[in-house]
Amino acid sequence: MIDPKVLRTDPDRLRRSQRARGESVELVDTAIEADEARRAAIGAFESARAEQKSLGSQVARAKGDEKAALLARTKELSGQVKAFQLQVDAAEARFSEVMKSFGNIVIDGVPAGGEDDLYVIETNGTPRDFEAEGIQVRDHLEIGEIIGGIDMERGAKVSGSRFYFLTGPGALLEFALIQYALSKALEWGFRPMIPPALVKPSAMEGTGFLGQAAEDVYRLERDDMYLVGTAEVPLAAYHSDEILDAGKLPLRYAGFSPAYRREAGSYGKDTRGIFRVHWFDKFEMFVYCLPEDAEAEHERLLGYEKEFISSLGIPFQVLDVAAGDLGLSAARKYDCYGWVPSQQRYREITSTSNCTEFQARRLGIRLRDEKGPRPAATLNGTLCAMARMILMILENYQNADGSVTVPEVLRPYLGGREVFEAIS
Repeated sequence: MIDPKVLRTDPDRLRRSQRARGESVELVDTAIEADEARRAAIGAFESARAEQKSLGSQVARAKGDEKAALLARTKELSGQVKAFQLQVDAAEARFSEVMKSFGNIVIDGVPAGGEDDLYVIETNGTPRDFEAEGIQVRDHLEIGEIIGGIDMERGAKVSGSRFYFLTGPGALLEFALIQYALSKALEWGFRPMIPPALVKPSAMEGTGFLGQAAEDVYRLERDDMYLVGTAEVPLAAYHSDEILDAGKLPLRYAGFSPAYRREAGSYGKDTRGIFRVHWFDKFEMFVYCLPEDAEAEHERLLGYEKEFISSLGIPFQVLDVAAGDLGLSAARKYDCYGWVPSQQRYREITSTSNCTEFQARRLGIRLRDEKGPRPAATLNGTLCAMARMILMILENYQNADGSVTVPEVLRPYLGGREVFEAIS
């Protein structure tokens, strides 16, 4: 949720943000009207309540006709106070509803545009020249089947489309990536976490996943619970309704969990293989910090992502995500796109978002320092999305005979194994 002070003191900033997101600019005026109605209702209630309290002390001293008149007025005020309280409740609910419709305020400097506008700010590594090596490039699914690492057919049989089994080398690669990601997270000072993958509606709404992303969320209606699409959700809600000691910030967590996504808007897209699936496992970095430190912390998270991808030898690009493609909670977002040889293009493998105070306001997370209690800032970043990283390894490390060379940094977690041989 945005800071109401911005609405009152700098509504044009909010209008610029809405325009950059491609969202309703008129919503700002609606919010201003709702805020004015709320404050007017509160004023009327407080005025009537103050008179009610004043009359209460007068009644005790009054006598005769004066007392009777005061009692009559007290009774009248009692009804008015109750009516005004209902008006306040309705006005507060309306204001809250309107304010929750806003996405986070876009940080100045975020590029304009939408989903199709890709702003590459950095390129790292050089894609292999498979043609020069005399290798006919295969896609990750074909390679995965050759080495016995992916079984899509049985995944569909058991669970439906966009599900899969990681078998043999595929499973070993995931376990190796988990161990390697954990070692890096510990090296960087993160506290490892295994959060629940089922959360209450308050956690999902508080992190902003019941807005524009609601169609991609799995809900268990009988239990009124949600399957998370990222560990960001339970990690953000971990400190909900708490006041954090500013002296202990930043708090850095690395959470490992399954991620479930309907991919409702991706009909016909990436239907082959494990790039766009309904379930995958993921290590997610999450940070609570002082609001004034959020932008520096964002750059730090991006640096960790770049270090991790580079260490695996995957060529990649860094993108500054356009304002119109930001999620509800993000004020700025960087994506890393890894090179996919079979497609001859870069595809998204990680992202990191600066959510400023937006999620903290919705979840009631504050910090206490010399400025008093105030909202904290939250940030998130992908450390390793297993399915997509396995895809990257299979395609970029494939050999002419169908075997796959194991990235050097993963070999210690595979007993020193250097190659997954072709079995078919």
